[in-house]
Amino acid sequence: MLLPGIRKAVAAAISEMTQSLNQTLDHSFSTKSLKWRLEALRTGKSFAEIVLLHSLLYRVEQVFLIHRESGLVLQHIVAPEVTAQDADMVSGMLTAIRNFVQDSFNVHKGDSLDALRFGELALWIEQGSQAILAGVIRGNAPKELRLVFQDTLNKIHLQKGSAISAFDGDATPFAETQQDLEACLQAQYESKPQKPSPVLWIVVGAIAVALGTWIGFSIRDHLRWANYLEKLNAQPGIVVTKAEKQWGKYFVSGLRDPLAADPIKIMKAAHINPKTVKSQWKPYVSLEPALFANRAKQLLQPPKTVSLQVDENGVLSATGVAPHQWIVETRKRVQFIPGINQFQEKNLLDQDLRKLQLSKEQIEKQTLQFTGIELQLAPNQSNRIQNLVQAIKKLLDSAKSLNKDVRVTIIGRANVKGEAKTNLTLSQARANVVLDTLVSNGVNRTNLEAVGVGSTESLNSKFGVQKSEINRGIAVSPVISFRIAIANKPNSRTR
Repeated sequence: MLLPGIRKAVAAAISEMTQSLNQTLDHSFSTKSLKWRLEALRTGKSFAEIVLLHSLLYRVEQVFLIHRESGLVLQHIVAPEVTAQDADMVSGMLTAIRNFVQDSFNVHKGDSLDALRFGELALWIEQGSQAILAGVIRGNAPKELRLVFQDTLNKIHLQKGSAISAFDGDATPFAETQQDLEACLQAQYESKPQKPSPVLWIVVGAIAVALGTWIGFSIRDHLRWANYLEKLNAQPGIVVTKAEKQWGKYFVSGLRDPLAADPIKIMKAAHINPKTVKSQWKPYVSLEPALFANRAKQLLQPPKTVSLQVDENGVLSATGVAPHQWIVETRKRVQFIPGINQFQEKNLLDQDLRKLQLSKEQIEKQTLQFTGIELQLAPNQSNRIQNLVQAIKKLLDSAKSLNKDVRVTIIGRANVKGEAKTNLTLSQARANVVLDTLVSNGVNRTNLEAVGVGSTESLNSKFGVQKSEINRGIAVSPVISFRIAIANKPNSRTR
């Protein structure tokens, strides 16, 4: 739609300029033009006016509407750039000439004066029943012009007949006839074929090259602009509401999600200078799925070890390893993210819970040994006790930060050779000794529990205890329970 319009406008402009330049150059370099310039200097008229007069076939310069009975002027119009005479004086002169002709010559009743000529001017007169239309014409007008005068006079009689009959000297009611009289202000100029001069071809060629270059750049800029708008509309989170070009500058406005692509970068990619474009973007929150993941990343700030993805149903899936605190906060925040309907964390590993589990497993592997049937730890157990104390304290601290309850059960054992009742009592006493030792080293008693099992439960060699030493030591088994907030129910503890 654009290119045909451009071609049509350019063709019309070139044609008009060619005609104008051809006439101007011809008048500038011909012998005739020199004579006309001398005439302009002699008469004091402009060169353009002299050219106009010499190329004029005819022109109606003035039109008078005269009351037939009184001879007074009802309306008078003048062509542009024509010096007007006094209308009443012309009317009086016309009446005097008409009376002179009727009185001095033997004219028949009903005959009338139709035309007068004086020099280059002619006065055509059309007689009506109530009014007279007179036109001052320069040059030789065709007979068809009389038909125009007659039609105009008849139309005025038809529209203003009553006003003409009641005319009392006030011409105000006839101001409306001006538009009808202007139809009589016709003109025709001589039209001669002109041979374009070489200078004209050079000028026209230069203009054509300039116009062609301008058109080429205009088309290129238009295509780039269209490409930019197409890419802009394809971006999720961007809605273009208005795009236009005015005075060589582009304007674009609309809505843009803060997480959407930068329009300036898109503009540069389309080879458009940002200085030539005025952009106005109002912020809004887009519900396009393509932006859900970006919005989630911005609001949740996941660690580098976590990747986030959002499916078409608005399910946010987290994959990787993350701190416990981030997971807890994410569960709270995710419900406030537009477009996210569910948080899926089955592929997300809580690294703090994992560390807690590893600490638990390390403690469960520890053993303490007693000598014979005594209630004293073996001499070589001091370092084990200290390591065990530090491990349990660390476990308790981690559990507290994770809102977990920890219960460390100290299981005491006895030799299978003794009586069951005696072994049970001995194993309980040994477990109590370890409990007191841990408490004396700063472990919270509420997290400890001592249980004697006698010889009913045997240790497995996986704890690093030799077969000859089995059932003479103490195993420490931490139990981690999850604190679950359920209304009106006590917290659950696993032992």
